[in-house]
Amino acid sequence: MERGVLMVRRSRRRPRYAHGCGDPCGRRAGYCPQRQRTNPETADTKSRAGRRVVGLPAQLADLLTAHQVKQEAERLEAGGKWADEGRLFATPDGRGTSTRTDYDDWKELLAAAGVRDGRLHDARHTAATVLLILGVSERAVMGLMGWSTTAMAARYQHMVDTVRADVARQVDGLIWEPAKESLDDDDDDDGANGAFVPMG
Repeated sequence: MERGVLMVRRSRRRPRYAHGCGDPCGRRAGYCPQRQRTNPETADTKSRAGRRVVGLPAQLADLLTAHQVKQEAERLEAGGKWADEGRLFATPDGRGTSTRTDYDDWKELLAAAGVRDGRLHDARHTAATVLLILGVSERAVMGLMGWSTTAMAARYQHMVDTVRADVARQVDGLIWEPAKESLDDDDDDDGANGAFVPMG
């Protein structure tokens, strides 16, 4: 937090379960009252490029700091029930949140904002596209997104080109306006007829 960076080292895995009861309870393993997790909670990132350091905008760092203060109050309230797992985002007893938490919060956020429904992963696509539109170098975007090949950046380029062309069409005619045609075309020897002149 002091450096204003996020260090990505591992990724969180969706849990898999096996029955913990001696006699299968008739439910799917994930709903067994005595279920046992069969895979580790975290794993290495998919590629070496996935292990990266991402700079945090100051506004985001401030929000995370405020969240940390709120969570510290929750830790004190929980007392001995707090499972100190060193998490920035935790349940009221300090444990890791459900892997569905981000998904559910994302859907609520979209609904509250009146934005069309989309996958949580779509936010990542949007971020990559916006960075490229802003002119951030392809190499820098690759580092931020954790891409290991330029092929990933190429997948976004057509969207960026389309957006740029659309912006150009919208701006066209706002800065310049067509010159008024001369009533006598024969007098227009300098080829200015139909040329554009600055507005204002």
